[in-house]
Amino acid sequence: MGAYCNYNTAFNKEVNAFFGNTENPRYNLWLYNIANKQISTILYLFLIKSWLKPSKKKYITWMLVVFISVAFYFQITDIEPVYSFQPIIFAIGANMMVIGIGLYFIGLITDETFLNSNPLKLISFWQMTFLLFTYSLSYINSIALEFFLTFNEDLGRSLIQIDIVLGVLTKIILLLTIASPKLPKLFEREPIYGFS
Repeated sequence: MGAYCNYNTAFNKEVNAFFGNTENPRYNLWLYNIANKQISTILYLFLIKSWLKPSKKKYITWMLVVFISVAFYFQITDIEPVYSFQPIIFAIGANMMVIGIGLYFIGLITDETFLNSNPLKLISFWQMTFLLFTYSLSYINSIALEFFLTFNEDLGRSLIQIDIVLGVLTKIILLLTIASPKLPKLFEREPIYGFS
C-alpha cells in the first residue's frame, strides 16, 4: 500500500487532504501510523490474549478498549493527527504490550502446565520474547523519532532501520506460528490456550 501511495500521488494527496494534511500531501506517515502503530498493536494484543489464562484475558480486553478509545480520541481532536508523528499513542500501545507480555511471562513461571514444558520449544515463548525486544528497543526511538529526524537525520534514519529489522524478525516468528505444527522436532505443543 505504501508503494502504491508513492506511485499514485493523486490518491495519496486525496487521502492526506481528507485527514487534513495539505502541507505535504506525498507523506505516507498516515498509512504507517494506521497499519504499524495502531492495527498491529491491536493484533499483537489479541495474540497475547490468546496465550493467557482466562482469568488474565480480561486485562487485555480492557487494554484494547482503552487503546482504541485513546487513539481515536487523540486523532479526532488533532492532539496527534493521523498524518503526523504519534509518540503518545505509540507509548500507550507499547506500555500495554509490555504489560501484556509481562502477564504471559508471569503465567509461564507460575502456571503448572507451563512449568512442565521446555519454554525454548514453545512458539509462544519466542513470539513474546521477540515482541518484548521489538517494543522495548523501539520505544525510545519511536517516541523521539521526530526530534532525531529534525536535528540529526542520519541518526533518525539509522533508528528507522533498527525498527525495520526488528519488524522483519517479529514477522518471521509469526510465520513460525503457522509452521510450528509441522515442525514437531523444533517446537512442542502449547500446554494451554494457544494456537497449536
